[in-house]
Amino acid sequence: MPGGGEDYVYDEASGEWIPAADAAATGAADTVEVRDSVGNILQDGDQVTLIKDLTVKGAGQTLKRGTLIKSIRLTGDAQEIDCKYEGIKGLVLRAEFVRKR
Repeated sequence: MPGGGEDYVYDEASGEWIPAADAAATGAADTVEVRDSVGNILQDGDQVTLIKDLTVKGAGQTLKRGTLIKSIRLTGDAQEIDCKYEGIKGLVLRAEFVRKR
């Protein structure tokens, strides 16, 4: 780690030590904007509704259009959101199929 009075943070992506101020600026720039089907920005904890019927692979179930999904979580991917729905574990939906409520 380089010496001096400045704080440094190890950047795993590049494998180098970078100044903490640069790391904070890079982290803010790396945040992914997740948008729903009509362009609204989604955030953790938002409620969304489905805009079309979706067949859930592995669950043998179809989620109907208009189904309310409560408390979503962002995954870091601009097109995927993690959801909880009764009877389906590990449900991940594409953002293009939901609308913010």
